[in-house]
Amino acid sequence: MKYISTRGQAPVLNFEQVLLTGLAADGGLYVPETLPHFNHEEITAMAALDYPQLAQKIITPFVQDCIPAEDLSAMVVETYAEFRHSAVAPLQQIGSDQWVLELFHGPTLAFKDFALQLLGRLLDYVLERKQQKVVILGATSGDTGSAAIEGCKHCKNVDIFILHPNNRVSDVQRRQMTTVHGDNIHNLAVEGNFDDCQAMVKASFGDQSFLPADRQLVAVNSINWTRIMVQIVYYFYAAVALGAPARPVAFSVPTGNFGDIFAGYLARKMGLPIERLIIATNRNDVLHRVMRANTYGRQPLEHSLSPSMDITVSSNFERLLFDLYDRDGAAIADLMQQFDHGDVSLNESAMTQARTLFSSQCVSDEETCQQIASTWRDCEYLLDPHSAIGVKAALDSDVAAGIPVVTMATAHPAKFPEAIKSAGLTQAAALPLHLSDLFERSERFQVLPDDLAAVQEYIVANINA
Repeated sequence: MKYISTRGQAPVLNFEQVLLTGLAADGGLYVPETLPHFNHEEITAMAALDYPQLAQKIITPFVQDCIPAEDLSAMVVETYAEFRHSAVAPLQQIGSDQWVLELFHGPTLAFKDFALQLLGRLLDYVLERKQQKVVILGATSGDTGSAAIEGCKHCKNVDIFILHPNNRVSDVQRRQMTTVHGDNIHNLAVEGNFDDCQAMVKASFGDQSFLPADRQLVAVNSINWTRIMVQIVYYFYAAVALGAPARPVAFSVPTGNFGDIFAGYLARKMGLPIERLIIATNRNDVLHRVMRANTYGRQPLEHSLSPSMDITVSSNFERLLFDLYDRDGAAIADLMQQFDHGDVSLNESAMTQARTLFSSQCVSDEETCQQIASTWRDCEYLLDPHSAIGVKAALDSDVAAGIPVVTMATAHPAKFPEAIKSAGLTQAAALPLHLSDLFERSERFQVLPDDLAAVQEYIVANINA
């Protein structure tokens, strides 16, 4: 499998190379040159597989040139053995044709565990073989940081630096990062918002000259192709459980950065009969606006009850645009250059094509609370605020009757007690046993100004030899 940049000017890479690469050298994002395709019979046969077996089947075509099947199998089995539910990603029915896919049974109670727990093992495998050391640099609006730290804390050849916006993540989210101690783990609380953190990460990947000569940056954000690849699996898992390929399925995905829903788009291109992909956003609705008006632009970030979606630049949307513009790297490079300087108008025919599969909805904090309360009232099922946005968008969609709609439940409700309280519920979601003492653990993090030079100086000063 070969990987190409969305902007068309970077070297073509294999899987091992793309694993160790963030942004492409031309500023673009890596995508597969071609996609594997599964036919009707192959998808039907997936019903007999458990989650690790299915993961290996889906992932193998993307990595087979670089990782032997038996080594990949061992890493996959080890990854999902750490999840607290034997089904790994169980489905819950909350209404007629309405389902929730629980993606929060991993170590850090968020969907990002699916990719990042495996990513850590893949990195350790490749780096040990190459006798190479790297620096992981990532920005988080809440969940990516803890999942990355948990997945990479035992990696012998990795120093990990995670930036989060100071006082802009939930207490549980912060503590899941800052209470994991290790000489290779560094939590940086930046006096800015998530977009500021992400901008510093992108700038650092664009110019790595601040690093020692024997180090390079590796991305754990969804700009890293591996994240997207692993997330494709649970679309197949849920759809097959609900009758695919004989029956089409729709998905509602709470999203800010477009990574998780892009995995669904790829699943469809790989043969899965997905009727609709519903983009569910909070009031930071860049994706809803682009679907509604063909205009891709920024607006001031607003803090909400769903902080992991408080994002105004959807990095992975570029990957979709690459396909919508017929994989014309030069056109995407020009478009992204324009976007750096202001709003851009997107090709009408391209967006018409996108709307044949995608729809979108913006959900307010008030509507989020109402949905949490009503879902609890109707079936005693407790949603976190991000998942509630997905459920609201699913219920309001125009998906035809008889087609199951699966909402991605992206986080455990215990991570967002304030949102549950704002919904008027006295029912509290308890942290699982392995996190029950979370608020008794000591924290370690460094507060830094919103200044690229200060962040880079800190990184260089704290890299282990």
